[in-house]
Amino acid sequence: MGSNHTSKEFVPGRGFSREDWDAVDSPAMTDKELAGLRPAREVMPASFFDSIRDARRARGRPSVENPKRQITLRLDSDIVDTFRASGPGWQSRMNAALRKAAGL
Repeated sequence: MGSNHTSKEFVPGRGFSREDWDAVDSPAMTDKELAGLRPAREVMPASFFDSIRDARRARGRPSVENPKRQITLRLDSDIVDTFRASGPGWQSRMNAALRKAAGL
């Protein structure tokens, strides 16, 4: 069983004791209880959602001043094969070669 698996039986070694397991009473919700639930935005403070937004924004690579653009470009196979055969980083080397050819 994976660590995210929900079990209805006590399994030792999951970070809680048998006493902890027995102390929790979590019956399934009734249809009436489910119908009475409210959207999180109605019951949680706005700061909760602000922190989620900020955490999502913080993921990924940091922004750069001059980001690269993805384009579609048709090149001769032997050119691509030669750069790919040069190993990891071949796209950066191809970019450098194009930069040099453009006089930049």
